[in-house]
Amino acid sequence: MNIAVNTRLLLKNKLEGIGWFSYETLRYIVNSHPEHNFYFIFDRKYDPSFIFADNVKPIVAGPATRHPFLWYFWLKFVIPKVLKKINADIFLSTDGFVSLNTKVPQVVVIHDINFYHNPEQLPFWVRKFYNKYFPKFANKAKHIGTVSEYSKMDMSNVFKINPEKISVCYNGSNNIYKPISETEKVKVRQKFSNGYEYFHFVGALNPRKNIPGLLKSFDLFKEKTKLPHKLIIVGSAMHLTGEIDKVYKEMKYFKDVIFTGRLNIEDLHLIYAASTALVYIPFFEGFGIPLVEAMYSEIPIISGNTTSLPEVVGEAALICDPNDYEDVAKHMESLALDLKLRQKLIEKGKIQREKFSWEKSGQKLWKCVEKAIETINNA
Repeated sequence: MNIAVNTRLLLKNKLEGIGWFSYETLRYIVNSHPEHNFYFIFDRKYDPSFIFADNVKPIVAGPATRHPFLWYFWLKFVIPKVLKKINADIFLSTDGFVSLNTKVPQVVVIHDINFYHNPEQLPFWVRKFYNKYFPKFANKAKHIGTVSEYSKMDMSNVFKINPEKISVCYNGSNNIYKPISETEKVKVRQKFSNGYEYFHFVGALNPRKNIPGLLKSFDLFKEKTKLPHKLIIVGSAMHLTGEIDKVYKEMKYFKDVIFTGRLNIEDLHLIYAASTALVYIPFFEGFGIPLVEAMYSEIPIISGNTTSLPEVVGEAALICDPNDYEDVAKHMESLALDLKLRQKLIEKGKIQREKFSWEKSGQKLWKCVEKAIETINNA
């Protein structure tokens, strides 16, 4: 088969949740199926490291899709033209976008529909585009993948889609995430936190990640315990970060917060492995890859109780209401002081993490392609 693939989010040194899902699952699929031709469609110059195998043929089809108006143009005009040119049998898109202007069968991965529940958290034109077109994309696709049972049922209910049309393809964790020695931990702390122990968060700095709540919780933890711990926040600012700035400036212990910006995966792996705990309390999450990365790094987790998060962490985390800052602070205190509790959560994480691997994710995504083909053949 000629399989066209939307790879516009494969951006060197800029991979985040959907980008990592795309990278890992596509790398698995193309190497597992050398019998097929894969046409990776980039919207700008690509890095050669994304051409995972000899059966991958890159195509650059601009313009670069940096704005909803360009998304619309790319999907309506550019993608149909490319699909026709390469005589595509199927179009696989891992970022939620499909073309409404082609008869080529399509498989789409829609990670979550936060834009439906919390439109005010997105820039105006982005939320307009998402809420207008994602229901159409979901109905147009022959089969849909998503990253949690929560997202599956959410999408089925909101978009009025038969749940049998949706398959769950959990996220995984890169092999680099693993424990390090105590000697290495000391070196990491010297590099990133002036030698002090620390909690950490990983994710894009946008409203749904609840960074203000994290800062308030950390301030309470510091005020009560007077422990020397720092808070490291890893991620780049996206939009609507004014509340983060406001809360940060109002903190008593703001000097103990370290914003690193985006880090390369080598440094990020070290941040995880030397951390006292991952504190991850977003308001809405389709999955939450940092949770699995923490399990593989063998550190404890403090997790929110919203959306998909309880499904992902199972019993491998201390779970709390993301709006209950005192409870979050209490959990931080517990993990800073109670070594037995830390080890108990780490052991449960070793069990829970077995559910999640990129190999399993790639296998599930390929099943989505096969189900789409089956639907076509039975039509």
